[in-house]
Amino acid sequence: MKFLRYDRACSRRHFLAQTARGVAAAGVLMPLWDAIAASGDAAAAYPEELLSIEMYTRGRIKTGDEITAANVEWVKDLLEPIKYLQVRDMGRRLRVARTTTEILRLSPWEYVEATLRNKGQARFAADGNVVTAEGRPWIGGNPFPAAQSALELFAGLTLSWGRHDASFYAVKEYDLSAEGDVLFQYQAGWSELSPVCRVSLQPRPYWPGKEDKLRYQSIFFQTPDSIKGTSFLNVWPYDQHRFPDLYGYLPAYKRIRQFPTDQRFEPLIPGSTLYLSDAWTAGDPLYTWGNYRIVGRGPMLAAVSGAWNAQHPNWEHRVHGGPKGKTFWDTTVELVPEAIAVEAEPVKFPRAPISRKRVWFDARTQLPIAMVSYDRRGEAYRSFDGAYGLYEAGAKSFMDGAHPYWSWGHVHAFDIQTGRMTRLEQVRAISGGHATSVNDAGIYEKYLTSAALMRLGAV
Repeated sequence: MKFLRYDRACSRRHFLAQTARGVAAAGVLMPLWDAIAASGDAAAAYPEELLSIEMYTRGRIKTGDEITAANVEWVKDLLEPIKYLQVRDMGRRLRVARTTTEILRLSPWEYVEATLRNKGQARFAADGNVVTAEGRPWIGGNPFPAAQSALELFAGLTLSWGRHDASFYAVKEYDLSAEGDVLFQYQAGWSELSPVCRVSLQPRPYWPGKEDKLRYQSIFFQTPDSIKGTSFLNVWPYDQHRFPDLYGYLPAYKRIRQFPTDQRFEPLIPGSTLYLSDAWTAGDPLYTWGNYRIVGRGPMLAAVSGAWNAQHPNWEHRVHGGPKGKTFWDTTVELVPEAIAVEAEPVKFPRAPISRKRVWFDARTQLPIAMVSYDRRGEAYRSFDGAYGLYEAGAKSFMDGAHPYWSWGHVHAFDIQTGRMTRLEQVRAISGGHATSVNDAGIYEKYLTSAALMRLGAV
């Protein structure tokens, strides 16, 4: 039985003290990763009032309730500022679920196992890159699960975005005007593959001969016909001081061309508010940003479970809110007992429209649960908030080998200055027979080479 040792004020004082010290060490009652290593559960590290939305709000909001403009003031301190304004002013609603504490329901199974197995073996080399004690590229899992700094938090995220060795996401995108009209609809495929840090695919932890690469990542578009066949491929060096090589195939020219790789704050397609820089809130190499610093910590409402819509045969999600009832995905949130807010500034982008970004990390998993970026005047500019989940619901599941698949389910990318919204969702399949898959080595030849881009463009 866990006794209530802390009230809300005690927890707030604890988090303020941790922020003032500038450290990321997580947990209130005990070190977080000691609790996780002992039982696979984070609950022992936190008092009850950080694990129950009902206790935190003194009964004003309970599991199963919906947060709306009528009651959002009770949880204003648990929401990033743009999401709060969306609920207060734009008709966004958030369904509240019970707090998930089992770590294997919050990240992929093999990734968590590798994190525990390899804990304590990572360090920063003289050049700033993450290496093992022997100076080799990282071997898998989060290198700094008990992160002690903002840089360690971002380093772990940058090394592995989706936390699988290989992923193909079938994606539907909807771009809306401030008036709530869907102006553009796209079907796209997004691929990621890791030559290093591998925890599932053989050979592991490295793909021999490619240890100097961190990831291959591509996106191609299937619909509408005006953009069909357009595709882009990013090849990331392991060295986080260097920009990726960016290649693109444009059907009108019927050839591959190389693009300037530092133009990462522009949409790839008409209507979108999503930038390459936004990917997983860490879409650029680690050292193209700087002045990483912890600026806050505390509980937060975030969509870390329940993002898979098993009721729809193609996993498609329902929408609500905004002027036409189509601006926001239906979203389930829960009380995250500890989130760490980190800010960073672009240092290798002289023309960046962004002066800084703030990313909130779930301290238990170090997943990014929200991002707000600010323009050159320091005004709130854009937000990026994703929803995650285990692809398991009752008797239904989508498997990743021996375990249910864990991944993102949907994303909002919102420009608060123009009111334009981009909504993305991971679906079962898009046109052309391209279906979501995970840890399939064939993803490389199918989607992640120049020949693949040309083949996709010719179909």
